[in-house]
Amino acid sequence: MADQKFNNGTAPGCFKEAVCVDVNRIYDSCCDRDCLEDLRVYFCEEGQRAIQNAISVRVKSAEICKVNIDVEPVTFNRGFFACDLTFFIHVKAEAIMCNKSICDLNGICVFQKKVILFGSEGSVKTFCSQADIGDDDEVTTETTNLPTCCVDCVAPVVLGSKVCEVCECKDPCHIFPRSVLAKMNGEPAFDRDDNKALFVTLGLFSIVRLERAVQLLIPVYDFCIPEKECIANSDDPCDLFSKLQFPIDEFFPPRACDLLGKDREGGCSRC
Repeated sequence: MADQKFNNGTAPGCFKEAVCVDVNRIYDSCCDRDCLEDLRVYFCEEGQRAIQNAISVRVKSAEICKVNIDVEPVTFNRGFFACDLTFFIHVKAEAIMCNKSICDLNGICVFQKKVILFGSEGSVKTFCSQADIGDDDEVTTETTNLPTCCVDCVAPVVLGSKVCEVCECKDPCHIFPRSVLAKMNGEPAFDRDDNKALFVTLGLFSIVRLERAVQLLIPVYDFCIPEKECIANSDDPCDLFSKLQFPIDEFFPPRACDLLGKDREGGCSRC
């Protein structure tokens, strides 16, 4: 963030005026940890064939590539909303084949959960101007007064995996978005002859919150102006390289106490 200073030398503690701003206020939020046991990983036809013929499969990593969110009012409970969340998790694995070759696999597993949070009430529609060049008919956008649901999550922790025989392959009840299908390199395969499937157990940390646009009156001291000047772009790559800071930390890895923090005397707080 650029260094900032107050205009006309105004001190930070000197109140100047009150202004109204439009911000997103968090009305309710919750944090959760989910242990997702034995999630079926879906692969494209080529990947499913590799699972079928592999002698062993190792899961390398997992990441959340998309979350579908649906917000609906809770009946007979004014101000509360049900947030239906569908997590699409991209799983990277490798299969060791009979000839000792390694096949990299990209699959998708799906997890669904519902959270009920307070989002206050409102019955108005909001219209905002949107200047789209070349589209004279769509100059305003309409939004309902439903609160906005936001989900924060980190990469899932892979706790375990196994390849098991399944009695039958049933098509999933959810629709895979296009961006998710691109991760698995094609449509999911559901061959009735396959009797093996990869299942993973994941640990997921998440925070869900309901936000609503509100107008707040806040104190203003003055305009803040960036103090640092922008660095001009140079066509000389050596000149640009000479301005980069030497990466000392890359040559000398941090100690355990450096990562955990130091006490006030400068020593290691937890070594």
